Amino acid sequence: MSTAYKTIRDIAGPLLVVEGVEGVAYDELCSVELSSGEQRLGKVLESRKGLAVVQLFESTQGITTDGTKVRFLGRSFELPVSKDMLGRMFSGSGTPIDGGPAIVPDRKLDINGAPINPFTRDFPEDFIQTGISTIDVLNTLVRGQKLPIFSGAGLPHASLAAQIARQARVLTKEEVERGSEPDSNGSTSNPQSQVPNPQEGKFAVVFGAMGITFEEAQYFKKEFERTGALSRAVLFLNTADNPVVERIATPRLALTAAEYLAFELDYHVTVILTDMTNYCEALREVSAARKEVPGRRGYPGYLYTDLATLYERAGRIRGKKGSITQIPILTMPEDDVTHPIPDLTGYITEGQIRLDRGLFQRGMIPPVIPMGSLSRLKGKAQGEGITREDHSGMDAQLTSAYARGTEIRELAVILGESSLNDTDRAYLKFADRFEREFIAQGERENRSIFDSLAIGWNLLAELPRSELKRVKPAYIEKYLPTSA
Repeated sequence: MSTAYKTIRDIAGPLLVVEGVEGVAYDELCSVELSSGEQRLGKVLESRKGLAVVQLFESTQGITTDGTKVRFLGRSFELPVSKDMLGRMFSGSGTPIDGGPAIVPDRKLDINGAPINPFTRDFPEDFIQTGISTIDVLNTLVRGQKLPIFSGAGLPHASLAAQIARQARVLTKEEVERGSEPDSNGSTSNPQSQVPNPQEGKFAVVFGAMGITFEEAQYFKKEFERTGALSRAVLFLNTADNPVVERIATPRLALTAAEYLAFELDYHVTVILTDMTNYCEALREVSAARKEVPGRRGYPGYLYTDLATLYERAGRIRGKKGSITQIPILTMPEDDVTHPIPDLTGYITEGQIRLDRGLFQRGMIPPVIPMGSLSRLKGKAQGEGITREDHSGMDAQLTSAYARGTEIRELAVILGESSLNDTDRAYLKFADRFEREFIAQGERENRSIFDSLAIGWNLLAELPRSELKRVKPAYIEKYLPTSA
């Protein structure tokens, strides 16, 4: 049996300082036994000769320096994993909270994972359909990509996260072929409801929520259960009343489950992490308790490195059929994109999807703004055989036309709409329709990529053909509605 130490020197926030220890390693788990007999779990944050700093996964309330024992367990934090995790809900510490039994594990995995060898990484490719037009057409999500969502306080990022979790899927070759044939009006049928997807059973969602409110946790539970999406999902829910240290473990638990499903069971896994701002606040709190020298805005100097250990666990590995696609969601304090959290996230990830407060105030749900949003890898998931041949040109044309339309709208406020020529009025009308029909779709509407492209062509019919300079003439003849 391991040695029980009664030499706690200090208690600071979620941390215990234990003296006189031997053979203790960084990240090692420990059991803290109170004088009442209650057991609490912790891990070693810092270890040097004769001293260990222990971070508790629960509150330090009731712990005293006298009568409390610390026993080091000789192992790191491990998550029991099995295919039976699908359809289950867990706390931020990996304990089942859905009333079901504990998982009978096939394996137990270290939640810190192992770095993916860059040589074995495969380039992200293939299209993931989210059912949201502004993402699928303009900021295409690629299998194996890490694409964050930048939101703000009060914006509907929670409902957007739930919508993506419900609707995200991989298209089959048959669906792509069927959706590429336009009908007489230039639109396409929705193959999603007509062709079964044999890959559906190999597509999974891992959802990790950190520091959310009780109401948000209930919302996510009900959404997954109501829509039947829970059967292909694994949920880790850490609420605001849970210990702050648990918030640091939650994304690692989610990513460990995703790695097992992707690289052991060959699933295409989409990992959604919300809210990364709460995670970073937890890091700052623990850093302050350790009396570390603060960096920008009080966050620890290693914030970039810590975030990279999470974000870089997305990707594809050569020789493995599965993949991990990561969508971290963060709220920008005061809508400031230069804040350390979105700033560092942008350096590590491959673009961002930006939610706009102005669009939200005008009733646009989801309020994804084309300008300021970018998927750097979208070119790998657009085009013939993947989505449709006109996808890339449609992306560029819609974004360009909407940008010009918003500029003309601002100009009309100053000079009056009567000062605009016919082409300017066409762009103004396009921008208004684009917001109402393309951006705004509600959280219950699931559009196929082909439906979204058809909407885009109907909107482009507002503009003179001479203005359609970013799509090939052959595609205009093929897809533009005949009435245009």
